[in-house]
Amino acid sequence: MNARPINQRFRGFLPVVVDIETGGVNAATDAMLQIAAVIVKMDDNGQLYNGETFTTHVEAFEGAHLDPKSLEFNGIDPDHPLRMAVPEDEALRYIFQPVREAIRANDCSRAVLVGHNAWFDLGFLNAAVKRCGIKRNPFHPFSCFDTATLSGLAYGQTVLARGIAAAGIAWDAREAHSAIYDAEKTAELFCTIVNRWDAAHGHPLDAPGD
Repeated sequence: MNARPINQRFRGFLPVVVDIETGGVNAATDAMLQIAAVIVKMDDNGQLYNGETFTTHVEAFEGAHLDPKSLEFNGIDPDHPLRMAVPEDEALRYIFQPVREAIRANDCSRAVLVGHNAWFDLGFLNAAVKRCGIKRNPFHPFSCFDTATLSGLAYGQTVLARGIAAAGIAWDAREAHSAIYDAEKTAELFCTIVNRWDAAHGHPLDAPGD
């Protein structure tokens, strides 16, 4: 397989794995409480791997709904004094800046969100962007890569922990449901699946006659 830059692997898109912990399941009404993003990189042999992780806790926006069941699930106390949470617009600027830099550095047109059940994270991201009036969202507004689907194809597993196990990646259930841990493990799963595909079938642009 001939090595190619990452911008040629995904039609000009840069994969960025995002995990968002929330105060509920409704992106329009429920709070975004933590966000983590892992920028995917490609080595000289065309193998994908986890790049740097960026993460921050987020203050619930004014009037946001907080579902006690969701808080129990992710273990977040929105009022904990050591959370060091920042307002949504500040959190998005912090996450978007390195994503934009990586887009430029890799000559990509836009980032594409990678997530486990990616529609959920993309919905919350888009809702926060709209609330904050951000005009230059580096992420594609509707295209995404879903590792639940990819893991179902590659390993017959759609639950993150089971897909991780099937891929031979270490998993600590005690660390799960933290945005940074889930994002990094989802990124490992995504990279493993793509690398496994490319090893078996070659780079999509290396087809005969290319």
